[in-house]
Amino acid sequence: MDNEVAKKISSGKLSIGTWLTFPSTDVAEVLSEAGYEWIVVDLEHSAISIANCPDLFRSIELHGSIPIARLTNNDPNLIKRVLDAGAKGIIVPNIETKEDVLEAIKATKYPPKGNRGVGLSRAQGYGNRFNEYVEWQKSEIMLIVLIENIKAVNNIKSILSISEITAYIIGPYDLSASMGIPGKFKDKEFLEKISEIQKVAKEFNCPAGYHLVEPDLNELKRLIKEKYSMIAFSVDFRMLDTVAQGPFKG
Repeated sequence: MDNEVAKKISSGKLSIGTWLTFPSTDVAEVLSEAGYEWIVVDLEHSAISIANCPDLFRSIELHGSIPIARLTNNDPNLIKRVLDAGAKGIIVPNIETKEDVLEAIKATKYPPKGNRGVGLSRAQGYGNRFNEYVEWQKSEIMLIVLIENIKAVNNIKSILSISEITAYIIGPYDLSASMGIPGKFKDKEFLEKISEIQKVAKEFNCPAGYHLVEPDLNELKRLIKEKYSMIAFSVDFRMLDTVAQGPFKG
């Protein structure tokens, strides 16, 4: 299942996932069973720790979804630990330059192609599937870059020229904040920068992604119409909050 979804994402076919911030295996299982093809375990803006990852990844995989870890930063030690725990891919935040991407790529691969330390943990079947994992890590780990800073937009050609990138995802809140217009997603300047990113991505055949934070189905349809293919639909707490407030609205 994970290879199928990874190939689907890298080929630019529509794939919808979501974002997990609660350190709860029950929530992870509910989201997985709902039908999302991948679930991002957020280590940056949540109380989730590395110790939670193995159990969360298991719960996500239980119903066929793929666990992806959103890192706190571009840290080779954290990359190693989430991959050893069983993440099938990583989302790297605060990417600003081509060099940032190259550092992340090296951290995902064993020598001689990278500098990732070799250990035996859940991903390697605690040693039972080590040889199989060695082959898998050469080309199957998904590397998704978060474009969430105006500096990244200014360097977008050199960033998206790297063929090892599986896809990029727009982080709208951070990107708009870096432009001095936090949360203004309809602002003309913001939309121009988004279009600029899309144009370059098309040039390099890099699949386009977007994190739609609000659980808005109309916005989801708009993003699909605009040819985004890797769409993170909302986040656990916004889904809960939106439905919970239903009886008290209007």
